[in-house]
Amino acid sequence: MERVVRILGGGLAGSEAAWQLAQRDVSVELYEMRPRKTTEAHATGGLAELVCSNSFRSQSLTAGAGLLKEEMRRLGSLIVRVGERNRVPAGSALAVDRERFSQALTTELQSLPAVRIIREEVQEIPPGVVILATGPLTSPALSDHLSSLLGSRHLYFYDAISPIVTAESIDMEVAFRASRYEEGRGDYLNLPLTRVEYDRFVGAVLAANVVPTRSFERLLVFEGCQPIEEIARRGRETLAFGPMRPTGLIDPRTGKRPYAAVQLRQEDHEGTLYNMVGFQTKMTYPEQRRVFSLIPGLERVEFARLGSLHRNTYINSPHHLLPTLQWRRRSDLFFAGQITGVEGYIESAASGLLAGINAARLVEGMKPFLLPVTTALGSLLAYISDSSRQDFQPMNVNFGLLPPLPTPARGKAKRELMVERALKDLEDWKTGFGRTTAFELVREA
Repeated sequence: MERVVRILGGGLAGSEAAWQLAQRDVSVELYEMRPRKTTEAHATGGLAELVCSNSFRSQSLTAGAGLLKEEMRRLGSLIVRVGERNRVPAGSALAVDRERFSQALTTELQSLPAVRIIREEVQEIPPGVVILATGPLTSPALSDHLSSLLGSRHLYFYDAISPIVTAESIDMEVAFRASRYEEGRGDYLNLPLTRVEYDRFVGAVLAANVVPTRSFERLLVFEGCQPIEEIARRGRETLAFGPMRPTGLIDPRTGKRPYAAVQLRQEDHEGTLYNMVGFQTKMTYPEQRRVFSLIPGLERVEFARLGSLHRNTYINSPHHLLPTLQWRRRSDLFFAGQITGVEGYIESAASGLLAGINAARLVEGMKPFLLPVTTALGSLLAYISDSSRQDFQPMNVNFGLLPPLPTPARGKAKRELMVERALKDLEDWKTGFGRTTAFELVREA
């Protein structure tokens, strides 16, 4: 097999993958179309340019992003190392000077003899071992090519995301389980609102600050994916006849139909996460936390993911990907980054890390790695590659994805035990594969 891997896309995932390959003495052709052809989101031609926030989120091990970064450190991540060297004050979060971060990372990759950076657009996936990491703004030509390969119903060009909350933060004294018009236990958790509570919530939605829509996001949005604040602007009762309609629901505490209701749909197999059905929004993150806490039963809500509505090209990964990030129909084609449905900077980089390691192993005729599902990265990859999953939506790393503990625990104590298990299992996994070849998981200094 040819000892070169072609990476399409020089963002966080592509850059991390290139580094991992170079550390394993595999030649890399890294294709990045900028600055020859740019997007409306990017401002420079630098690799791993951060186009939105400059934050990689929490450093705390008891936060999903913090645990994932620690796993990446232990696997020799370039993104985390360069990020920490270019950090700016941000409390407990890892935030970076975005220009210095991109410049430092670009310089580091350019200095590697094994990495050749090619500044041109790729319109079709080439032969050989390939990592496709073109991100949420994949060029139209390559998107068309992907559609022809995957089928148009498996490639999405907009992203309407409802918030996901943790089950343990829902007040079960308020919530009741029911499905519309069905008897028995029901598949949904329902949060009932009185007329007064509904009016207060609608007022807060209408007054909330929203994220400005950028030009590249001004795409056709289907009626069923309108932000809740846009629905509310059509009239104060529109939410009660839309995503908050109480039709077919009876509150067991009153024996009556509530004035309005919020439905929560189970998001994972274990029932630790629930999706707020129909609550896609352009409200800012602080406003979402404030406004949604006005819903009875969510006063102390903990979000695993906040809502959004934006352009985001991503594939139906549960249908197409293995947990090794290989395409099910072509073992030498890997996907990494946001195009896989992982949401967030650090998640994108982490997927690139594993794609780089596994592409290197494939070049050497070795079997790609599977990460323990008890780790943050392993659980995230299990989520995006679960072939039984329906209505797939992008996901940030969070503790709700991790398997349950053998001994029940709650809150911070639960997360601390999950962290301990994750890092132990990661170290055991690394030890099991040894560090005696060019494919050592962490290159010693």
